[in-house]
Amino acid sequence: MKQHKFKLYVSPGSCARVPTIALEEIGTAFETEIVRMMAKQQKSPEYLAINPKGKVPALLIDNEPLTENVAILTWLNNTYPEAGLLPPAINHLETVRQIADLAFFSGTIHPFVTRIARPEKFVTDTEIVPQVRQIASQAVVPFWKTIDERLSTATWWYDDRWSIVDGYLFWAWWRIGVCGFNGDDFPNIQAHAERIIKRPSVKRAMEREAVYIEQLKSEGLYEAPR
Repeated sequence: MKQHKFKLYVSPGSCARVPTIALEEIGTAFETEIVRMMAKQQKSPEYLAINPKGKVPALLIDNEPLTENVAILTWLNNTYPEAGLLPPAINHLETVRQIADLAFFSGTIHPFVTRIARPEKFVTDTEIVPQVRQIASQAVVPFWKTIDERLSTATWWYDDRWSIVDGYLFWAWWRIGVCGFNGDDFPNIQAHAERIIKRPSVKRAMEREAVYIEQLKSEGLYEAPR
C-alpha cells in the first residue's frame, strides 16, 4: 500500500463523515482537524487558503489540498483500489457511471439535505424557515422512493457489494433523520442504515465524531443538529 500523509478537515455531522469512512476502510493513518463552524473558522484566512470554498471536507494529501467529496472519494478509490471503495469497473463507461452515482448524492441529494438541515442559510426572513424545510422535505421524496426501490432487491447500492456510495447514502439519511424527517415510508433505506451502522469503518467514523462533539462542547462551540 502506498503511503501518503493525510489530514482531513472535518465538522461533526457534516458530509466529511463520508471521506472519514473511506479512510477508515482503507486502513491508512490519517489526522483530522475540526473546523469550528460556530466560530466561523471556515471563513478564516487560514482555512480559505486550504479550501477557498469555505466548507468541509478538505483533504490534505502530502500537504496538497483536495476538495469536493466526489473528487476526494474518486482519488482515494483510484489510489487504493484494494480497499474496494467502489467495485472494479469493467470499462471506462462503468467508471464514469460510478462517478455519476457519487455525483447524484453530492449534487442532487446533498442540496436537499442542506435545505432540510439548515434552511436558515437560504432565507433572511426567519418566519419562512419552516416553509423552506417543508418544501425541501417534499421535493426530495421522489429520489428517496427511487433509492428505496433500488434497495428492495439489494443489500447495498451495488447489489451485495458495499461501496462508499453506501457511506454517502448513510450520511444523507442520518442527517435528515436527526432533523425530524419521517422515514417510515422508506423501509429499505431504513434497513440499509441499520446494516451500515454495524460496519467497523462506520463505527470508527462515528466514534471520531463523538470525540469532536465533546471537544466542541468543552469550548462552547457545539450546535446540535435540529
